[in-house]
Amino acid sequence: MGTAENVELVRRGYEAFNAGDMATLSEVFAEDAVWHAAGGGVLSGTKQGRDAVLAYFGELGARSQGSFQADVQDIVGGDKHTVAIQQTHSESNGKTLDTGTVIAFVVRDGKIAEGREYSEDTAKWDDFWA
Repeated sequence: MGTAENVELVRRGYEAFNAGDMATLSEVFAEDAVWHAAGGGVLSGTKQGRDAVLAYFGELGARSQGSFQADVQDIVGGDKHTVAIQQTHSESNGKTLDTGTVIAFVVRDGKIAEGREYSEDTAKWDDFWA
């Protein structure tokens, strides 16, 4: 796949994520995908395998009572990485999370093989999920 196809794959993943479409997300991610969640809080750390990645996404939705949204600002493709810039918004238990996030994706054989989150404010991110 080329750069344009990688960008479109990541965009499709975002659309599925925001719609809660786990079937499409399952198609988009490689079976051995790895996800690196930013911060040092309860949801942080490395998720190994597609099922663990999708479980993490489900946890974001469950802990936010379905309010978690990743508003894509831009997606930039490269030879080795496709990078998405997003505004993350969520509300839960009287708290609001509204922060910039960047995710660097690795696409392999037409599937997302890795995602690595970078948050504008990891302390705020960690506090929100505590």
